[in-house]
Amino acid sequence: MRAVGVHQFVGPDALEVVELPEGHAGPGEVRLRVYAATVNPTDTYTCDGSRAAMLAATGPPPYVPGMDVAGIVDEIGDGVGDGVGTRLAIGDQVMAIVIPSGSHGGYSESLVLPAGSVVGVPAGATLVEASTLPMNGLTARLTLDMLGLAPGATIAVTGAAGAYGGYVVQLAKADGLRVIADASAGDEELVRSLGADVVVRRGDDVAQRILEIEPGGVDAVADGSVQNDLLFPAIRDGGGFASVRGLRAEAPRGITIHGVWVRTYGEEWAKLDRLRQQVEDGAITLRVAQTFTPEQAAEAHRLLATGGVRGRLVIEF
Repeated sequence: MRAVGVHQFVGPDALEVVELPEGHAGPGEVRLRVYAATVNPTDTYTCDGSRAAMLAATGPPPYVPGMDVAGIVDEIGDGVGDGVGTRLAIGDQVMAIVIPSGSHGGYSESLVLPAGSVVGVPAGATLVEASTLPMNGLTARLTLDMLGLAPGATIAVTGAAGAYGGYVVQLAKADGLRVIADASAGDEELVRSLGADVVVRRGDDVAQRILEIEPGGVDAVADGSVQNDLLFPAIRDGGGFASVRGLRAEAPRGITIHGVWVRTYGEEWAKLDRLRQQVEDGAITLRVAQTFTPEQAAEAHRLLATGGVRGRLVIEF
């Protein structure tokens, strides 16, 4: 089968089409014929050497990035019909979160995954559109679950125009929260369309802008733009801070830092299926910026690195 992987850690140019052996679904697993794999910032760490030691421990290259896909179920393993897998059948159009390990990543023509990582695509969505939801959607869901805010509480979201930030805004609104979000002048209309109650200008002084709206501080911050401790002043005493990059800092005034690692939701199929339903209900918007062939994967990574991409970049197999 075809996949896109790297043999060396030299950035986007390391990405190349490779041939890998096709696997088969074992007990509790399903196999997908993948048609769409989304490109995310986390994928770049496979190419640039940031995870070199971790990847080397999984075996030899090529190493295949990619954390979310959509495709068609073409093989079902034993025991899948006993519980979780009763909702899956051969020929179903599905989306899935992928936890990469060495050569096992989303940029692959065929993937074997736990049944708990796979749900149907939202009605009316294409496979390309559906592929953009699993990883970022579940990361946003995990963020809000960890923060545990009650309806009526106020959350500030940075990086709100991005995939993760946008999903946090929409899910927070669905949870009954008040949302203050940041945006550049060019993204303000987009962020408002996602449901933010108040939009403030992004920048290093965003904490002060948030305090001008909420003088006592917000109940929590979801830090999609990775501004880290610059945002602590915007949070009330005893509030929460959600970090998607594992911030290690001493938070002041009783603020709790939550490290958001989506791998812990890798088989939370009920939560992923709930995201599917929310797309169908109109609470979540799927955004695709551009599609690429596997041979153009390096181009997709270079475009991602330029910043400002609104919507996801997707590789089509």
